[in-house]
Amino acid sequence: MQLDLRQPPASAFSRPERQSGLIGLIETWFDRARFREELALMARDTPERIDDIGLTMEQARTEIAKPFWRR
Repeated sequence: MQLDLRQPPASAFSRPERQSGLIGLIETWFDRARFREELALMARDTPERIDDIGLTMEQARTEIAKPFWRR
């Protein structure tokens, strides 16, 4: 299974359908920030799972380092 870093997985906080405009943009940013936070926790606590999701630790670090507004 390969993790698609272009689109973070839907979180419990996101709505099933993305709104357009400013609200949609803020939701997208929130989802990205949450995804990267969860990835950082996984890399710290269970680094072996990074390989299980199809990433190298370097790819995970690169994704974690991105600001929330970057894809």
